[in-house]
Amino acid sequence: MPSTFEYSFDTPSYKGKVALNTGLFIGGKFVDPVEGGTHDVINPTTGKLTTKISVATKPDIDTAVKAAQKAFNESWGLKVPGAQRGKLLMKLADLLEEHRSELAAIEALDNGKTWSWAYNVDVPGAFSCIRYYAGWADKNSGQVIETAETKFAYTRHEPIGVVGQIIPWNFPLLMLAWKLGPALATGNAIVLKPSEFTPLSALRVAELLNEAGFPPGVVNIVNGYGHTAGAAIAEHMDIDKVAFTGSTIVGRKIMEYAAKSNLKNVTLELGGKSPNIILDDADLDQAVAWAAHGVFWNHGQTCCAGTRIFVHEKIYDEFLERFTKKAQALKLGDPFAKETNQGPQVSKTQFDRIMGYIESGKQDGATVHLGGSPHGSEGYFISPTIFTNTKPNMKIVREEIFGPVGVVIKFSTEEEVIEQANDTHYGLAAAVFSKHIDRALKIAHKLNAGTCWVNCANTLDTQIPFGGYKQSGIGRELGEYALTNYTNVKAVHINLGMEI
Repeated sequence: MPSTFEYSFDTPSYKGKVALNTGLFIGGKFVDPVEGGTHDVINPTTGKLTTKISVATKPDIDTAVKAAQKAFNESWGLKVPGAQRGKLLMKLADLLEEHRSELAAIEALDNGKTWSWAYNVDVPGAFSCIRYYAGWADKNSGQVIETAETKFAYTRHEPIGVVGQIIPWNFPLLMLAWKLGPALATGNAIVLKPSEFTPLSALRVAELLNEAGFPPGVVNIVNGYGHTAGAAIAEHMDIDKVAFTGSTIVGRKIMEYAAKSNLKNVTLELGGKSPNIILDDADLDQAVAWAAHGVFWNHGQTCCAGTRIFVHEKIYDEFLERFTKKAQALKLGDPFAKETNQGPQVSKTQFDRIMGYIESGKQDGATVHLGGSPHGSEGYFISPTIFTNTKPNMKIVREEIFGPVGVVIKFSTEEEVIEQANDTHYGLAAAVFSKHIDRALKIAHKLNAGTCWVNCANTLDTQIPFGGYKQSGIGRELGEYALTNYTNVKAVHINLGMEI
């Protein structure tokens, strides 16, 4: 039988005990993997072992897909009215809210993000998302379309069937909700793989799915590695749709697997290198505060992070001085300490990757204006880092670092900064700061990005679609738009007197 992980928290933020199963959640129960493999889950704050989890391989994915298909055919999909699906989603949202403190503690332990951010942002974002899509469950309907008096035609919005979902490690619970919400609201059955770095909140939610009353097999959660479990999901012949959030490099592999198998429908939410444009008429206090949030939120582990900060030459020196002080004021340390602003990076792999980019910036001749070094003697902490005197072809300017590292770049004209901002193969997000809304909107409309913020950054709402241009993705998460990711449209033609 799969083992149970238990952990007692006695911290300034949360005191309590967590117990969850570390097996694979298939068909409504926890099971051992066929090949019996396990993976070490490491606490990024200390670098020490938290627990071991089961890992799925292709035979386990096959079993999960069969369980999902059985549920779709017999107890979900078109068998369950939208109103009933909505009730179950509402119950799940209530349970997530009821366990808010516990789930925030799991996220802080597993991911390294601060408990306060998880409690105030991630967990509320998750149950709000599920609740939002509960409201859509009985409203995703087709329409009657007029053609001629001799024909009656209408469309049906039907679930796709069994869908595969692969989520990242930077917002484990929130990304779980973003994927489950629209897929369940539209009646699909799910095989979902969390990141092997941060599987614990998904495993806890598996228990809450049972408590909420979802039929067995509607949601199957299979821990595992990307090159085995993830690949098996993407190339599975009985999965008709796959949704992935993660890096652009892996997104390409997902498309390749999908194309080589059954040409399954694919949606991708991928990387970014978002520009943040600070115009000379910006409110500097506002711009500095949001720019720091744009780069350093979630320890820089955010796909839409505004890591390319373009500042008009007239205010460059003052902005840099204030921005530096803001970054210096960030407190790194224990995610459960109430004064902590920034915890560790998620893993040793990510820590090494970020430090490699910092070294690359130094070697390429950029100036380390602030930071550029590890922090502390244990765990995977990196000091907030600011580079100046960069050139457009440097790796730190062009590639996604996914850490607390930003570059501050001086510009002279609007035409110049728009050209530089769009000079990237990414197009996930962008931000513009100006006291004159017409000026800011003029620039925002010229930026090649799926999300443009004006006088703010890294602020998302469940009701508003999120996704990228260019190599930042295909399709949209959130809002009504996400329902189309999991819906087949069927047209029905009825003869009312047509003759050949």
